[in-house]
Amino acid sequence: MASKMRNRNEPYAAQPQNVILDSINEGVFTVDLDWRITAFNRAAERITGIHREEALGRPCCEVFRASICESACALRQTLTTGKPVVNATAHIISQTGQRIPIRISTALLKGEDATVIGGVETFQDLSQIEQLQKELEARYTFEDIVGRSPAMTSLFQILPQIAESDSTVLIEGASGTGKELFARAIHNLSRRRKKRFVAINCAALPDTLLESELFGHKAGAFTDARKDKPGRFALADGGTIFLDEIGDVSPAMQVRLLRVLQERCIEPLGSLESVKVNVRVVAATNKELARLVRAGKFREDLFYRIRVVYLKLPTLRQRREDIPLLIDRLVAKFNRLQGKDIAGVSNQVLARLMEHDYPGNVRELENIIEQAFVLCRGGLIELHHLPPELRPAPADATREYHSPATLESMERILISEALRRHHGNRRRAARELGIHSTTLFRKLKSLNIEVPPTDGRHRRQ
Repeated sequence: MASKMRNRNEPYAAQPQNVILDSINEGVFTVDLDWRITAFNRAAERITGIHREEALGRPCCEVFRASICESACALRQTLTTGKPVVNATAHIISQTGQRIPIRISTALLKGEDATVIGGVETFQDLSQIEQLQKELEARYTFEDIVGRSPAMTSLFQILPQIAESDSTVLIEGASGTGKELFARAIHNLSRRRKKRFVAINCAALPDTLLESELFGHKAGAFTDARKDKPGRFALADGGTIFLDEIGDVSPAMQVRLLRVLQERCIEPLGSLESVKVNVRVVAATNKELARLVRAGKFREDLFYRIRVVYLKLPTLRQRREDIPLLIDRLVAKFNRLQGKDIAGVSNQVLARLMEHDYPGNVRELENIIEQAFVLCRGGLIELHHLPPELRPAPADATREYHSPATLESMERILISEALRRHHGNRRRAARELGIHSTTLFRKLKSLNIEVPPTDGRHRRQ
């Protein structure tokens, strides 16, 4: 290879290996041991906007001005350790000053006698992929809520109508499903958006403190009450108050809340006068309030006061189609917060995350991605970056997660979930999945998917 390195007096295109490099769609360049560029293909010219003759002979850091040049150069890592770098991510600054996201891989460049004479790096322009991800996210994002599943899109359709009214809203959903996100979306879409959104967790405080927090107190109302303090209802005047975990409040506090909802007046502790407030109430709970009412643990009159508009949020396992979108959003979030350039998750990780049941819902997925960010230095998040309970057993790792079956497992999950939602109706499931009915029948057979006993045709279309 050493004898085939470019003679600076010989035209670049005259060398046979350069014809091969120019036929590659990815950018490719090589450097010598002094970090000077010795080869630069056409794709590298196109991506960087720098002509080949301008790049050749210059230090690579001058040409690329990449985000990792100073602190985490992939080529330097390869030349130091002798090990290739695969799928690292970074961004470069083009000739016109444009920031271009790239995915890079590096390897040693050896001569005919196997001595190291430099390094080679390939890089792929991710601009189009990044743009498509942004468009997809915009299409399936409502305020800060992400989803493309039928359960989420149906909620997205009614949220603007709910926001237009001043009716009290009850949001029920398991922990981690995003109840506060929905409450904030309702406020941000309403005519109250210029006023405050005030949130309080009703389960976090004992009655005496909760009463003071909600309604405020006057100076001298109790020990250490040296001055007047406005409550959360007063702070939210003209805006929205979010009463989280309302199913956990005591019977005595339920009576106080019922009076506020009926009369729209609050009475601070130690005060003899009621104060009118103009507040929209959005309440949330991870319990089934109707069941608590039947058990005598929640007042029926308060239940009907807060359940004017009712939203039931799906668990994450009921909306598995949203997991890839949520992963993309979380990767972007932690890249921004931690100053990293992680490209995303590998196919094996995506398959594993699609199969998980998520008892902690979206919050659990967020914790999983955050832990992976702590362990992953760059490139793609791999299986060994996941929490221990999500990693495959060593004996099963290659067989189960590094085979083409992982993509099949994702298809199997999505098809099975669509059939379940439509009670076995193949035609409606195919329509939701965006495939033809015959394609669905073929996949049912090839993936050996068990179809529900009913075909759902008796249901309304």
